[in-house]
Amino acid sequence: MGEAKAPTGVDPYTPSVARMYDYYLGGKDNFASDREAAEKIIEILPNLRDIARENREFLIRAVTYLSRQGIRQFLDIGAGLPTQRNVHQVAQELVPESRVVYVDNDPIVLSHARALLAENDRVIAVDADLRDPEALLARPEIRAHLDFTRPVAILLLGVLHFVPDDVEAARIVATLKAALGPGGHLVISHGSIGELSDEQQSAGDRVFSRTAVPGTKSRSPEQVRAFFDGLEPVEPGVVPLQDWRPDADVPLARPGEAGAVGGVARMA
Repeated sequence: MGEAKAPTGVDPYTPSVARMYDYYLGGKDNFASDREAAEKIIEILPNLRDIARENREFLIRAVTYLSRQGIRQFLDIGAGLPTQRNVHQVAQELVPESRVVYVDNDPIVLSHARALLAENDRVIAVDADLRDPEALLARPEIRAHLDFTRPVAILLLGVLHFVPDDVEAARIVATLKAALGPGGHLVISHGSIGELSDEQQSAGDRVFSRTAVPGTKSRSPEQVRAFFDGLEPVEPGVVPLQDWRPDADVPLARPGEAGAVGGVARMA
């Protein structure tokens, strides 16, 4: 994507975490500022491209599992730029009537999503902020598209580590869980950094301070499990992403290596 082609309202000179993620996945919807910032993060976490790929593959397996459990409604918060095998593609290949809401607050994400989804009336993209979950859940477009009296899956994939305050993150997740009725599910993937030095973590925070996010926070598997309190965990629980119901044998991350964990849980 060339800087001269930036859509109205999009600053191509300020890195975007969504466009950086697109770059990690080998996409082309990013600017020079995004690539520069992404490469600095890759210097700190050399396996970051693998983590991004594992996160996408976890999404595919989780949505496939949920669809086979009868879930027909998905709320994907912090959806990011469209890439191959999005939530709606996976769900609608299995059940064409599946309904999906993508939520993000990045103008370029919304522009791309709406263009992509223009001819799919079962999928919408909504401008809302994870950090205000009450307002997000009250959005009339979301309430019109999803029926919360029936099971809904709420997806928080690779987004909670951009909420560094533990109390705020817990409040956000608690508010979203309260919207789930019986049979609803929560899906979370989260960065879980191994033995990085304080200097490395500070260097990463300096890069993200140039984006629209306030910072990042690695959380341990135990901390991520706490987000699911009150729900019934789906086996195998919160584990490294590549170990969540893998389709084939995948090598484990090396001990101490930065990675990501995730899980799925159900409202009884």
